[in-house]
Amino acid sequence: MAYNDASNPLPLPATVKLLVAGGFGVGKTTFIGSVSEIEPLTTEEIITEASVGIDSLDGVAGKTTTTVAFDFGRITLNPGLILYLFGTPGQDRFWFMWDELSTGALGAVVLADTRRLESCFGAVDFFESRGIKFVVAVNEFDGAFRYEPEEIRAALDLKPHVPIIMCDARAPRSATEVLISLIQHLLETSMTSSPR
Repeated sequence: MAYNDASNPLPLPATVKLLVAGGFGVGKTTFIGSVSEIEPLTTEEIITEASVGIDSLDGVAGKTTTTVAFDFGRITLNPGLILYLFGTPGQDRFWFMWDELSTGALGAVVLADTRRLESCFGAVDFFESRGIKFVVAVNEFDGAFRYEPEEIRAALDLKPHVPIIMCDARAPRSATEVLISLIQHLLETSMTSSPR
């Protein structure tokens, strides 16, 4: 384990890179902003008429900004564990960023919006195809119909071991619980897959 220096032999905390992914407008920037202990880095830009016909605003007609590169935040879960959060852009035209952002990531949160559940299919496929473990966090938007986790599992064709968590991306406690669930999932799956 690494140490600070010879005069202070306290171990450095473990750092973990996690992704927050999902479709356009599902709340990734909000999620990171609600849990980050630092001022989050965002690459939000105003949606202009230039994106008409390129980016679909179906289901998010009131959205005025979009992430064009990534969002970044940090949260210390305990003195020995710091999480670095990278939010992916949601539009198809920025998917080339996902390969770069996923390098070194131990896991991911796939944010889902039940009003537009199909918008998270790409994220689920991306992580499954690359063997990156993930949880699905259903961002319960005001006025959206509430589904049971098993209904969402069936709609997304998720394997039984993939956790589904209901959350409110605006609420720091709720978003933190999602991250804790992801860490627990990563620990459980690493213990079951490691040789004995």
